[in-house]
Amino acid sequence: MNDKPSNQDQAVSDWWSTDIIEMEPGIIKYRGHAIEDLIGKISFPQMIWLMTRGSLPSDAQAKLLEAALVAAVDHGPQAPSIAIARMAATCGVGLNSAMASGLNVLGDVHGGAGEQAVELYHDIKATIDQGETLEKATALLRFVE
Repeated sequence: MNDKPSNQDQAVSDWWSTDIIEMEPGIIKYRGHAIEDLIGKISFPQMIWLMTRGSLPSDAQAKLLEAALVAAVDHGPQAPSIAIARMAATCGVGLNSAMASGLNVLGDVHGGAGEQAVELYHDIKATIDQGETLEKATALLRFVE
């Protein structure tokens, strides 16, 4: 019996390979970290950071991500976009249609603050890159409606 994988087997294996996870019998690694080294030792926000960024966060980065995740759940199931999706589902449409209904109401007022926040952060960084302190960079911001 030949233990060497066929070209087709190797192609399938390569297609499923990622830099995020290594999984073989007896081995599960996320971004190079064995799962047994992570369980009980890092927080859920730290795990999200590792999976999306490729490295473990500093304590400050982990706290910031945790704060963002907590702030993101402020509306719960009563947010307008969620209520619209739920209403669409009760009308008998499929899951994709119900989700699309909720997504269609996202804009600058509801759901769009993330994009505006990123623009704000870029403005602060640009000001710091010009030699200003963080305190000065944030004090110089002007909010335009």
